Amino acid sequence: MTDGATVVDRARRHAVPARVLLTQVLPVALGLLDAFLVNGTEPGLPLWLSLASALVLLVRRRCPEAAVVVSLLGMYIGYIWFAPMIALCTLAARRAGTAVVVAGALALALAHYLPYPLGDWTPTAGRQSVLDVLDSCVLGAGAVVFGRWARMRSQLRDRVRDLTESRHREAELRAERAVSTERARLAREMHDVVAHQVSLISLQAGALQVTCRDDASRERAGTVRDLAVKTLEELRHMVGALRSGGGTGAGLAPQPRLADLPRLAAQSGLRVALDLGGVLGDGPGAHARSWPEAVERAAYRTVQEALTNVRKHAPGAEVRVTAEVRDAGTAGEALTVDVRNGPAAPAAAPRSPVTRSPRAATACWACGNVHCCWAVRSPPTRRATAAS
Repeated sequence: MTDGATVVDRARRHAVPARVLLTQVLPVALGLLDAFLVNGTEPGLPLWLSLASALVLLVRRRCPEAAVVVSLLGMYIGYIWFAPMIALCTLAARRAGTAVVVAGALALALAHYLPYPLGDWTPTAGRQSVLDVLDSCVLGAGAVVFGRWARMRSQLRDRVRDLTESRHREAELRAERAVSTERARLAREMHDVVAHQVSLISLQAGALQVTCRDDASRERAGTVRDLAVKTLEELRHMVGALRSGGGTGAGLAPQPRLADLPRLAAQSGLRVALDLGGVLGDGPGAHARSWPEAVERAAYRTVQEALTNVRKHAPGAEVRVTAEVRDAGTAGEALTVDVRNGPAAPAAAPRSPVTRSPRAATACWACGNVHCCWAVRSPPTRRATAAS
């Protein structure tokens, strides 16, 4: 339940005693007082009908028609006013139909105008008779107008309460949508930027651990790689928490896989030759393999970084990306990604090209039962820069 609905319900609960007093006790008390003031305490038909007219007001909300009929009898015979006026007002407030309300107003005007017993009455066309007719019509019309006003006021109050609750719900939905959008933005930034950078740190640390000859440096590189892997795991849990807490998480970028490499090559702006048959299972004699998501994502980021370096330092060069599965001995199968580029195109070569010595680096780490290796090598006779 919304805060607005809670406040409204609390106010309605506190207003119950006063409402009962005004709507139940006070009308009956006025009817009884009117009955005794007009008819005295002497028992008789006028007094009994007047008292019945006052007591019937207790059920006027459930049976307004019956209350009007009984109170009109008390008005005609006992000459009371309060009970029939209150009953007709309730009828106009509780019933939407016009015919029954008009009939009740006419009946009240006749009961007020015609005397009891009727045999003693002689119609006249004098001034007093006209005033009596107008007085009776004003009583009937006044009760109906007041009842219709009370009905309209009740409808407006309900409408205002519905609008208030609707606005509170809309405010809560807007707040939830803003929180969901912010969660999705944070998760997207963490997923697309931070996770990519930490993956590169882990890759470079693994390459340093393999190629470095100093034992102390190799140990420090291994520590950096382990910390990077743990950071990726914690980051993955945080992104999952943000994604689940933000709803559907429709704004998050999808996780890149090996199957996305052709699209990456097409969008790189380079002449890229892909050889992924042994990995995706679409080559001759190859069969499909299921790699862990972290393995495929790291391989994708490796190729992405390599293509970025080729585009930066050897624009226009031909690039060949090869992914294959090799036997890693006791560690199981190993996924190897090899990216090689040729020299930059003469027209697109930069004025001050960056030159690096030919080298080969391999970063290795374990993911479950699969030992995964990525190698990014430059041609030994080329001067163009290879991705690292």
